Amino acid sequence: MQTAIAFIVIFGLLVFFHELGHFIFAKRAGIMVREFAIGMGPKIYGKTHGETIYTLRLLPIGGYVRMAGEDMDGTELQPGYRVGLIVNEDNIVQKIIFNQNNRQVPDLLFLEVERADLEKDLFVEGYDEEENLVRYTVARNCILVENGKETLIAPYDRQFNAKTVGQRAMAIFAGPLFNFILAFVIYVLIGLLNGVPTNEPIITDVVPDRPAAQAGMLEGDRVTAIDGQAIQTWEDLVSVIQSKPGETIDMTFERNGQVEQVALTVKAVTDSGGNTYGQIGVTSPRVHNPLKAVVYGGEQTYHMTKEIFRLLGLLVTGGFHLDDLSGPVGIYKTTETVTAWGIFALMNFAAMLSINLGIMNLLPLPALDGGRLLFFGFEAVRGKPVDRQKEGMVHFVGIVLLMILMVVVTWNDIQRFFF
Repeated sequence: MQTAIAFIVIFGLLVFFHELGHFIFAKRAGIMVREFAIGMGPKIYGKTHGETIYTLRLLPIGGYVRMAGEDMDGTELQPGYRVGLIVNEDNIVQKIIFNQNNRQVPDLLFLEVERADLEKDLFVEGYDEEENLVRYTVARNCILVENGKETLIAPYDRQFNAKTVGQRAMAIFAGPLFNFILAFVIYVLIGLLNGVPTNEPIITDVVPDRPAAQAGMLEGDRVTAIDGQAIQTWEDLVSVIQSKPGETIDMTFERNGQVEQVALTVKAVTDSGGNTYGQIGVTSPRVHNPLKAVVYGGEQTYHMTKEIFRLLGLLVTGGFHLDDLSGPVGIYKTTETVTAWGIFALMNFAAMLSINLGIMNLLPLPALDGGRLLFFGFEAVRGKPVDRQKEGMVHFVGIVLLMILMVVVTWNDIQRFFF
């Protein structure tokens, strides 16, 4: 249960910040946001505030911000439609009702539509019950009611495609950007709450019943060498220890001005990805300083970003294989392992996942944010947008391929962990 809660909280946080980026910059550009969704699949909760419905959906594997003008968003009133209108004292249409029993709604003006424009000119024209041709101005915040479902109209200037290339690109780029911001904030919080590592090879805590404790090492010991190899930083210490799982090593250290040496056997630890590394059960020295915590947040975000790009490079060159990738099942199993290591390990894991999500979404692949940004780049160079239907088909194919990849990766995870 603890793992499930941690998994849902982490994924919910990552998705929330990603979609929050899209949402904030879409609103800044004047784009109407119809829905802010956390999760995918059937809706289990929804709350409308202003022009946006905020929903929580069943499957905690994603989310979306639905902007006006995207994905066949608009509703057209075709000639011949019989509609009911609710108008204000200035005869401006506030609500248009169709495809339902309009006789049940009082104070309606009935109209057989001849022409209508609910995006630019904002009018509806048609024949009333006396067969007179009449024309009404439609309010910018007019509500369409179809089969009992209410939808706010979106004037063209409030739609996604009406905005400049820069505004649209920023609304899309802001999602991955906020994932990097989230990772930075998490790392800063770690630095504030747990302290910032000083990188000195000084032991500040010895975990009971681990190799270091069993060998008699104590808090304050300064490691100077391992198997004769000089140790100058904590990174040196970690690198050597992790490279010697299961081996017996000679560790030289200073204690109260005296040089001492012990032999200990490094514990072999295997992570959920099948990688084995060494541990001896010690932690590094840390300082609590707000300014250093901010610097630490920036450094950790940079280093993790660099590492993920390195792994992507290995994927391209063949040094990293499809079987090494993890999907939701693999991430869940890793969450199970990391949860046992404590809250700060879990926070580190969440920051890494957030950076990973940001980078993956920026890849120039169809259906991802990076793919959409690529099309905006083409539009900026050409001076006109790519045909919407062709772009939509490319993204559709991309979604299908991503779903296939997800199935393959998930199946690999299931075989790796359960068979």
